[in-house]
Amino acid sequence: MKAAVMYTPGEMPQYVDFPDPVVQNAEEVLVSVKAVALKHLDKSRAKGTHYSASGDQGEAKIVGGDGVCLLPDGTRVYALGVSGMAAEKAIIEKDRIVPVPAGLDDATAAALPNAVLGSAMALRFRAGIEPGDTVLINGATSFTGRVAVQIAKYYGAKRVIATGRNPQSLEALRALGADEVISVQQTDEQFLAQLKQIHQATPINVIIDYLWGHTAEMILASLKGGGAFTARIRMVSVGSITGDLIQLSAANLRSVDLQLSGSGLGSWTRGQVKILLTEILPEMFQLAADGKLTVETVNVALRDIEQLWDAEVSDGKRVVVQI
Repeated sequence: MKAAVMYTPGEMPQYVDFPDPVVQNAEEVLVSVKAVALKHLDKSRAKGTHYSASGDQGEAKIVGGDGVCLLPDGTRVYALGVSGMAAEKAIIEKDRIVPVPAGLDDATAAALPNAVLGSAMALRFRAGIEPGDTVLINGATSFTGRVAVQIAKYYGAKRVIATGRNPQSLEALRALGADEVISVQQTDEQFLAQLKQIHQATPINVIIDYLWGHTAEMILASLKGGGAFTARIRMVSVGSITGDLIQLSAANLRSVDLQLSGSGLGSWTRGQVKILLTEILPEMFQLAADGKLTVETVNVALRDIEQLWDAEVSDGKRVVVQI
């Protein structure tokens, strides 16, 4: 079969002939792959830089961890791969699949799950979003951030505030449900002043953070209280695009009712992951099929993997390899 194979961590995957994967037990099944999204997670795990990457980085591996595929009976599903998914064939586990609605195209079905993982899981299980909440999404112009804006509104957020760098992408978020946008390209003083003004007018209840680094420091600083009663705030770290470390004043923790947590691989319970596969993803797939949840993809062929692996796409889009 043809596959995108990485022989050395950090190098480009190659489009080569590779042995078909072999089913190892009755819980696994061989499938034909239709589409695989290329995500930051896939790239960092392939390079060995993500915290969840396998310790064995010396053997050739097919890249891609999930995708849309066909079961032997022709049923179209989204699945998590046992073997790498950026190939004509892959092995999946039978209990880790989600049917894809007939009205949903392969590219959208392949691209959406990781964004749902990075938004719905944080909103629902880590932040405990409630109807009427004001939600701040830091780094909302990313693919996952755009999905988070839409899901926050779907889960009942009264107001959604979005931060980002690209002015055009920020303004486009208004059509997806953002009530207010904040540019991270302002001076620190301007950024802080705008955050404080918003928080004073409509107290922020939930913060979903995809950037971390300096913007997270400023957001936390803007919440610092003065000794009076404060609203409960739940801040969830999902990504660290602008830095892995922050400085946090102890006064921030003592002066506000602040819950600080993270959402990522290893932070969810088995029960929550089961809910993701049996309830959340099917619901989001149907919303997308009905045109109520929108994403943008850049669709490419598997044979072009070497050229597209490090390709930059415009804000809010995701590369999907179609096979």
